[in-house]
Amino acid sequence: MLLLLLGIIVLHVTVLVLLFVSTIVSQWLVNGEHTADLWQNCTSGTIFHCLASSTNGECCLLLPIAFILL
Repeated sequence: MLLLLLGIIVLHVTVLVLLFVSTIVSQWLVNGEHTADLWQNCTSGTIFHCLASSTNGECCLLLPIAFILL
């Protein structure tokens, strides 16, 4: 019984780590020279420029989106 509980805990921790890593790595919006994800918005024209997502007025949505994904 203890082995089963330990296996379930390891499985849940593994899933949480994989979801967190996939949230960090993924780019949600790719449109020509503009990419956006949960953490930053980037433009890649002649100069590669990134802004934190919270500076674009959508900071109120980032926390619920992160909780929904995790």
